[in-house]
Amino acid sequence: MLNQLFRTKSLNVILRDSEEPQHQLKRTLGVFDLLMLGIGAIIGTGIFAVVGTAAAGGADHLGAGPGVMVSFLITAIACAFCALCYAEFASMVPISGSAYTYSYATLGELIAWIIGWDLIIEYAIGNVAVAISWAAYFHQLFDGMGVHIPAWISVDYRSAVQAASAVAIDGAPNPSNSLAYEAFLNHPTFLGIPIVFNFLAFTIVAFVTWILVIGVKESARVNNLMVILKIVILFFFIGVGAMYVKPENWSPFFPNGLTGVWTGASLIFFAFIGFDAISTAAEECKNPAKDMPRGILWSLFICTLIYVATAAVLTGIIPWNQLGVADPLAAALSYLQLDWAAGIVSFGAVVAMTAVLLVFQLGQPRIFFAMSRDGLLPKVFAKVHPKYKTPHVTTIWTGVAVAVFSSFANLNEIVELTNIGTLFAFMLVCLGVLILRKKDPNRHRSFKTPWVPLVPLLGIGMCLYLMLGLPWVTWVRFGVWLLIGIAVYFFYGFRHSKQKATA
Repeated sequence: MLNQLFRTKSLNVILRDSEEPQHQLKRTLGVFDLLMLGIGAIIGTGIFAVVGTAAAGGADHLGAGPGVMVSFLITAIACAFCALCYAEFASMVPISGSAYTYSYATLGELIAWIIGWDLIIEYAIGNVAVAISWAAYFHQLFDGMGVHIPAWISVDYRSAVQAASAVAIDGAPNPSNSLAYEAFLNHPTFLGIPIVFNFLAFTIVAFVTWILVIGVKESARVNNLMVILKIVILFFFIGVGAMYVKPENWSPFFPNGLTGVWTGASLIFFAFIGFDAISTAAEECKNPAKDMPRGILWSLFICTLIYVATAAVLTGIIPWNQLGVADPLAAALSYLQLDWAAGIVSFGAVVAMTAVLLVFQLGQPRIFFAMSRDGLLPKVFAKVHPKYKTPHVTTIWTGVAVAVFSSFANLNEIVELTNIGTLFAFMLVCLGVLILRKKDPNRHRSFKTPWVPLVPLLGIGMCLYLMLGLPWVTWVRFGVWLLIGIAVYFFYGFRHSKQKATA
């Protein structure tokens, strides 16, 4: 029994299965497309929203302050160690399953299932958070142009109730919950039931799903355009804001000491989630052996430079304790009474988060696709569209699930759950590199992680360090999620595994 749970799937079999005509995806992506997919996935909600929470902290105000720049660097270093491990696997195993496939080849089927189940948190649940933030920025953008969108179709009911409770205590809504409070005050009812749901988030997910069904190359073209636009917007913020930086706003640099920086790094990790999404497109890459490592590493490096520069300007133009709002970049420009510039940044945020939605919605269906091809999920999820050559069944099902959940989910809890799930996945990838170097040292590796075992061990250690900075309730939710996943595996996956049939 134990041997069956930890049976591995050889890399030769993994590569052979991917070449079956009925399960074959179209290879159309080059290194530029991969680089843009990486930047598209990384730059989004993290820098346009979560950076404010990381700097200012929550209700306790124990944020990183100007030291959020160091939080970015700590997180970037942790991600760099993991990215080097991802790059080795992605060049060696150019398959859609990402960390799921890597774990199947090294750690065994049960661990592979757990990591595949865990990746749902990163991609699908993470996209719920992005869709919610997108809706808030979209509402703010049009509100700034004088076009009022009803608040009750822009937030979830739970947030509206929480905002009303906060106002009952504080006496007035603060900028971070004013939209939710408006929804609470001005919502329609049906048979006495209040109607408050995030229709905007639902709509954008549905649109992105349609784009992804049409084809990966078409999706990449849309993403490339959005990535260029949001980089221009961030450079605009840096350029305009740099003229108003006051060095005294950087003092004290660590208002809450290293604890604040640690907490900030744990939260800001959400800003880096996405570089690994490139690996889910490996099966649609023209030259994965060379292009996958380049796309992963260069996208991480470029985004880190942009993040640190943005954080430096942001904390230099507005006191750090005033950044605890949903739109910190736009709020900082409004603080300078540059409302026209704030409007441009809000537009950039909408574009940025649309790109993140696109890339994450591209990644999750391909995880399901790979798991179905291995027999761990029903066969229907491994179907490929006869015309578009995309995993259309999993794309549509994932789109429906994300759209529904984003219409009523709460943002803060989703972000924390996404972080812990992704960090856990990164740890297993680093561990997989160590194991495969021992089990199969002679296999050709187009890209080799340097300084093994030091780099994988540092990746594991730093991910665990960031996980420990998250609230205990997040650990409980994560544990419950994994227990549900294990139950599903024993109910279906274990009995239908192709590896079991060939054993």
